[in-house]
Amino acid sequence: MAQKRKKVLIALSGGLDSAMAALLLQERGFDCTAVFMVTSNLAQAAQTEAERIADRLGIKLDVLDLRSDFEQILDYFCSEYGRGRTPNPCVVCNRRIKFGRLWDFARGNGAGSLATGHYARIIKNNDQPGLYEAAYPAKDQSYALAMIDRSVLGHIIFPMGSFSKGQTRQMAAKFGLVAKQKEESQEICFIPDNDYAAVLERLEPELVRAGDIADSSGKILGRHDGVHKFTIGQRRGLRVAMGRPYYVVKIDAKTNTVTLGPKEELMHRGFTATQVNWLIDRREGPFRANVKIRYNDNGSSAMVLPQANSVLVQFDEAVSAITPGQLAVFYIQQGGNNRVAGGGWIEAAAD
Repeated sequence: MAQKRKKVLIALSGGLDSAMAALLLQERGFDCTAVFMVTSNLAQAAQTEAERIADRLGIKLDVLDLRSDFEQILDYFCSEYGRGRTPNPCVVCNRRIKFGRLWDFARGNGAGSLATGHYARIIKNNDQPGLYEAAYPAKDQSYALAMIDRSVLGHIIFPMGSFSKGQTRQMAAKFGLVAKQKEESQEICFIPDNDYAAVLERLEPELVRAGDIADSSGKILGRHDGVHKFTIGQRRGLRVAMGRPYYVVKIDAKTNTVTLGPKEELMHRGFTATQVNWLIDRREGPFRANVKIRYNDNGSSAMVLPQANSVLVQFDEAVSAITPGQLAVFYIQQGGNNRVAGGGWIEAAAD
């Protein structure tokens, strides 16, 4: 009797990476179905492309309207800016929507696995799955996955994790699979033209509130019309002439003040992070790790000190622009690969 094929649900975004993930799983003999998630009113073009790809591959495609679920992501996004922090909605979406609601949908439809086009790897060690950096770090997306629930790891497939972006394009050309949408983007899916300030002001008009721009001594340098337009490390668009480069070094939503300073005021040796999500057995004592503090960060060597539901991170050398609200991800070496030990939300820089 023929062995029953394993059923996998593939999240098709309308882009090249998820399309290739679907094709590779077909080639490996999986029983593939697909789903497209509608998370905003801007999804129509991507949905049309996902439908075209599914038809091209002969895969059944469900369209899942998650706009009401996505409201929690929008609420988080606005709330963080209102607190003078810089949010990371993609990280929250990955946990709650893509590997939360979507995994529930997969199980409800008889799929034992969920696949996406992310460039990351799931590697088993002693039969325990772990999240690892992609084989080609230049395209690695493991950072944005560090807050997903550990219990889901054993059910995730990342077919693209062993390939470079160039190899992906070559494979797509070989199979005649070309996505019409932009292959990739650093933009947030619910923000047209990357104009996040306009979206924030539409959703939360009260964020538009004039306040002071000052230096670290308290000297007033100018005025702003909303702390939501600033992030730690920002240099452009400050509208203050200082004779030398100045950067945003602090945002205080309570006093509605943006503080500027020279490069050296951006440098710190550590920070605290809260709401830590462990993807390995929780460490009780200090451990060394390569710590990334933003998506495009290569990481810096540090000591991580667990403390209840938080961690204190102490870098070997000072790093620039530690930003409250951003995710810190801790990588450890295991079997010659970079494994995600966990991640937490940056609360405050420390020296």
